[in-house]
Amino acid sequence: MTIGTNDEYGGILKAMSSFFKKCVFFLFTAVPVFSQTEARQQGIVTAEPFWRQALGGAVIALPHVQAGSAVVALDGGNIRAYSAAGTPMWNYSARGRVSPFVTRSREGTTYFSRTTGLLIAVNRAGRELWQRNIGSPLVSKVVVGWDGRLFVPTDKTILCYTASGTLLWTKTFDASFSIYPELDRGGGILFSLVNNEVYRIDPYGNTHGWVILNTPASLLSIEQNKILALYADGSMEILGSAEDWFMSASGDAHPSVLPSLPSMPLAAANDGNNIAAVLNDGRVMYVSIDERRIIWSGDSHIRELINRGSRPEGEVEIIFDERGIYVLNINGATCFSPDGDRLWFMLLQNAAAIPAIGDDGILYSGGRDWILYAYKIEDRIPQRNVLYGPVPEGSYGTGRPHPLYMTGFPLFEYEITERLEQIARAVSTGRIGSQEPYWTTFLLTISAGQESLINRLAAINLLGKIGSRETVPWLLNIFNRENEPLIRAAAVNAIGDIGVDPDGIAIRTFQYSIVLGGIRNDNVLVAIASATGAICRFSGPPLSEAGVQILTFLTAGNMPYAVRRQAAVELNSLR
Repeated sequence: MTIGTNDEYGGILKAMSSFFKKCVFFLFTAVPVFSQTEARQQGIVTAEPFWRQALGGAVIALPHVQAGSAVVALDGGNIRAYSAAGTPMWNYSARGRVSPFVTRSREGTTYFSRTTGLLIAVNRAGRELWQRNIGSPLVSKVVVGWDGRLFVPTDKTILCYTASGTLLWTKTFDASFSIYPELDRGGGILFSLVNNEVYRIDPYGNTHGWVILNTPASLLSIEQNKILALYADGSMEILGSAEDWFMSASGDAHPSVLPSLPSMPLAAANDGNNIAAVLNDGRVMYVSIDERRIIWSGDSHIRELINRGSRPEGEVEIIFDERGIYVLNINGATCFSPDGDRLWFMLLQNAAAIPAIGDDGILYSGGRDWILYAYKIEDRIPQRNVLYGPVPEGSYGTGRPHPLYMTGFPLFEYEITERLEQIARAVSTGRIGSQEPYWTTFLLTISAGQESLINRLAAINLLGKIGSRETVPWLLNIFNRENEPLIRAAAVNAIGDIGVDPDGIAIRTFQYSIVLGGIRNDNVLVAIASATGAICRFSGPPLSEAGVQILTFLTAGNMPYAVRRQAAVELNSLR
């Protein structure tokens, strides 16, 4: 038998080693929590990080992973971003300590707060977009709505901002949160207070409340606008639809008996009416609300630790989506298929915060040694569009007028003017609230109607201030079909005020209009330059690449001086 050259032999060994490692990663991956000798004796498979990066501080929050990158908050007040390959992308200093909560929107904007109560937005390139004083620091993560709006929780208060930082409404409660706000199935938020009150707030600040007998351990938004409460004793209760204001365990509106979990749920997540809950003994239960039964149970890494005499640490995070069911805590991670197969579990040593797993199958963990570790756990086919986060689950319907909200619509020009002034006052004071769907329908109608030029311009300007991403196509339609330059310029400026263009539809429209559309009006071209700069600053790459091309085109010598000057200002702001 011929063994071959040393190079060939080494190549065979490397190929076999690579194959073995891939199999190990897919089936069972672990970082030892015991000594190397104990790990080998107990059959625990060890894994080297895919990459590691020194952070210069301790991670204080769950990393936010999205679109092939991870953002982490450090105890010294820095926010750092890394690519999936481990390349440092940017480092932002908050110039003070930050709260341990980081959120990213679909277009990659990062939201967090200083402990002094300053809310900060940073774009996907690490450039600060805006700051707002929210009075006190975040008590949990900012929740991003379907159109980019932000639900901002502080102690006893929730504020709602547009993506560009306009305050829409504020709600203050008598007690602190016991379960922090999460996005519900209607695009609003769901949470509970320590006084056993449960609330759902819709996108416009309309509040519906329930009083329950016991403190819930978890709340889930299930189908038909119902809320499922899970209690510490393992029992469950359906609180009803938004029209059923008060429900309690003593009520008989839902006589069907729900299954009880065998111990206290630490965290729960759902896909429709299918529930996954991780219990305090480390087991994971999969429950069908429709069938009123527990479908399967499995052991997470937490259970493995308990069985070995170790005590799990900290809070637990559970994710239930098309990828599977993930259980995460500071000690490690576990993945189950919806059918109950445990695909892998991983034990982490010396982690400083709960890890996070991205759509690319990479697990990110910040260590107490000030190092960010990345482990390639799952082999996944990259998504076609890896530049943005998940597409919103629904729409608020604010992108076009709705007949339902036309009640009491002003008929005369002076009435329209008065309504516009009323809306402007509400925008300036952050008191839009429940009037938003009515006022948005009014503004959309006026902006595209036959009213006076002044009122149309005012309506378009206010649409930009209210700032819903869903309004951008409407404004682009006005820009494309109108002949009046002032109206076209106003529509473009409103898009710049909104700032959010994750699909690039506004940038493409601007690019086409100046290259092939033959626009020559100074006001319109200046507006395009300003809006292009605003969108690029907000969303960063890749829109900034096309935006730079637009702005460079507008600095050409044949362009009017005002246009060249504005384009140059915007180009400088992107450097």
